[in-house]
Amino acid sequence: MLGTAVDRYKVIQQATITPGELLLALYDGLFRFMNGARYCIEKGEKPKAREFLCKAHAIVSELYMALDHKVNPELCGNLAAVYDFSMARLMDASREANADYIDEVARVLTPLREAWREAVPLAVKEASQRG
Repeated sequence: MLGTAVDRYKVIQQATITPGELLLALYDGLFRFMNGARYCIEKGEKPKAREFLCKAHAIVSELYMALDHKVNPELCGNLAAVYDFSMARLMDASREANADYIDEVARVLTPLREAWREAVPLAVKEASQRG
């Protein structure tokens, strides 16, 4: 019974989430998977670390593919370079079971995550005031 209620909540949440909120959720998931991978590497659990890194890579790949270069080519070019770097480092971390590469990705993506964390609520507030 509880599982059904949780499933319904998730469906409603997904249907009502804004693109900005989705972006924040993706970043939160990305960092959660990177932290899980780092923990597993430290504990010597390489297969589980690779699983987390694969999920993190998939999120960065989705962020990369969602870039709309027609809207802002310069910004998208910069973000594409950051995402390319991040995907390469996540692959390196998986191949070598090296948490230092995960830390590099976290260092370059943390400022983006924090910027979105500030910008999204402002955009939602402005949209609600206009609408």
